[in-house]
Amino acid sequence: MMKTTWCVLLALIVWCGTVGIERLAVGAEATLATKGGQSMKVETSSFGEVDGKPVTLYSCNNANGVVLKMIDFGAIVLELHVPDRDGKLDNVNIGFDKLDGYLGQHPFFGSTVGRYCNRIAKGKFTLDGKTYQLATNNGENHLHGGNVGFNRVLWMSETIEGKDEVGVRFTYNSPDMDEGYPGNLTAVAEYTINNNNELKMVFKAETDKATPVNLTNHNYWNLAGSDSRSILDHELTLFADKYLPVDDGLIPTGELADVKGTPMDFTAAKKIGRDIKQIKADPVGYDHCYVLRESREPLRLVARLKDASTGRVMEIRTSQPAVQFYSGNFLDGSESADGLPQYAALCLETQHYPDSPNQPAFPNTILHPGEKYEQTTVHKFWAE
Repeated sequence: MMKTTWCVLLALIVWCGTVGIERLAVGAEATLATKGGQSMKVETSSFGEVDGKPVTLYSCNNANGVVLKMIDFGAIVLELHVPDRDGKLDNVNIGFDKLDGYLGQHPFFGSTVGRYCNRIAKGKFTLDGKTYQLATNNGENHLHGGNVGFNRVLWMSETIEGKDEVGVRFTYNSPDMDEGYPGNLTAVAEYTINNNNELKMVFKAETDKATPVNLTNHNYWNLAGSDSRSILDHELTLFADKYLPVDDGLIPTGELADVKGTPMDFTAAKKIGRDIKQIKADPVGYDHCYVLRESREPLRLVARLKDASTGRVMEIRTSQPAVQFYSGNFLDGSESADGLPQYAALCLETQHYPDSPNQPAFPNTILHPGEKYEQTTVHKFWAE
């Protein structure tokens, strides 16, 4: 009897020891996983008020330390922190530190732009036999949605916390005749990041009356970091063989011109500053829509941007047919430009062609009731 009891006790000790070792091993793996990287998460905090309504700041983090910061006013991207070749994080998206800067007139820093990004000639278009007059807020032309475009309103917002991505879904209900546009339009802008260091933007819209829709994001990029004051040494490749020549008001003439043999050619990587002084514009610089090459892929290759000093690279893919390359020509060091000098940052705005409602040969931008507008753009970051 004594022998049997000792055997049972010995077996119990061995079993408990084994379980303890297994539990210790599981605990060690969990600790290593925690130390080896952060989990993806979204944090919220206050960013002030607009007309007595709170503005929320969303901080989205992936497991590599990348941080995406956004606010629900204007569905604006405030910051994006990505690593350089040494693993150092820096903000590569230029904008204001405080809400006040976004409440005044500014160069659309980080904004979600609509209903129609870019320009519409003389703020007019005719649809179904009726002529509509929009705000002329860019000389005699309409720009980026008008006086109170989507960048100047408070969006509804909710966090996206999936297995493979985190971010924010913004929604705005634009009423019939908002800024002169027909139809009640529901617009959705989803911004997410994942552990592949990809920033994904998905724009959606539905309407109850035919209306032009052309949504984009207006981030200002400087891959050298927020303290840098020039993008002229950035190397840019644009996967586009044609661009849209424009008149003095930056309205497309209707021609699709070849870039080959001109200062507009970025089919092979070159520094942005190499040919910029040859651009006949006032102020001098690039502010042109490039027609992307046809592709069987759902997201065609748009651009590759590299800063040699930090090794940071940004590659863009999109479902859109074009990209507006803007080299920061109108940045002038003023308070409204956050003190940024000319060429301190650049924009690569994926979109449909400017002035499409007035140019039937351009790809269609009219959304009809029962149709669903959806466009996706992905920015991928790495370092060399």
